[in-house]
Amino acid sequence: MDLSIRGFVWINMAAEITSTTDKGMTGAARLKKFTNFLRTWPLLSFGLIVIGFYLLIAIIGPEIAPFGSTETNPSAILQPPSEEFLMGTDKFGRDIFSRVLYATRLDLSVAFSVAISAFLIGSIIGAIAGYYGGWLDDVVMRIVDVLLAFPAFILAMAIAGVLGDSVTNIIIAIAIAYVPYFIRLTRGEMLSNRTKQYADAAVSVGNPRWRVMIVHLLPNSLTPSFVQMTLVLGWAILDAAGLAFLGLGITPPTAEWGVMVAEGAQRIITGEWWVWLFPGVAIVIAALAFSLVGDGLRDITAREER
Repeated sequence: MDLSIRGFVWINMAAEITSTTDKGMTGAARLKKFTNFLRTWPLLSFGLIVIGFYLLIAIIGPEIAPFGSTETNPSAILQPPSEEFLMGTDKFGRDIFSRVLYATRLDLSVAFSVAISAFLIGSIIGAIAGYYGGWLDDVVMRIVDVLLAFPAFILAMAIAGVLGDSVTNIIIAIAIAYVPYFIRLTRGEMLSNRTKQYADAAVSVGNPRWRVMIVHLLPNSLTPSFVQMTLVLGWAILDAAGLAFLGLGITPPTAEWGVMVAEGAQRIITGEWWVWLFPGVAIVIAALAFSLVGDGLRDITAREER
């Protein structure tokens, strides 16, 4: 049976890092193998390390923060970075370092919720449209074409404006904006895979069409969507911060990177650079890390296909 390996690229990559055909491989040999992987994919490795650091901060950040996310100190308003306030304070005397730590958990939660939701919804719709085809495929793709005519951020901004201000509404708005990308990717893979020999063999042994689609074709049609999901994680961070900067969705006094940059933007010309710099750097590094991982996974996928 001509089973495609594309759906198992991620397992292969993990095996390349951690496993070996020789169960007796020494620790030094395993370390050498891991080092070789880092040398082969340096940008991917760097992105994974940075993301791992962000995830760690998201987990323990609120516990190690020296102050509360909304705790004010009227006697320490707009203090520059110092030993007591590592990243300075804002116009309310709130510790920026503590707020950046709290915001990491919120922003990563939004990003992962957006990426996973868009991936699941888009992959299911794309699989159904690609496998069954006909009028259903035509209707779905015309809707996708209309949605893709708008930049994702503009579409998310319009939806967020309608839904109102809340974290949940921001997740829904951004997820809807990226669902069409996953629909198109999964549909294209499904159109290709449904004509392969293993699909015909699955039908010939009496499997119902829904089982052929879900069990045999869908797992082998998700590789491009997995790569896209990694990229969407970075885009979702930028979109959430951008919407918060514009006053949509997440609003003050919530500790969120975009909200903090918006508050700091008012201080650019007055010299309090620390108010916007540190949350802005957090946004840029997080988005860059996810982009590096997405590009690395794309390269690994291309290599596996060759």
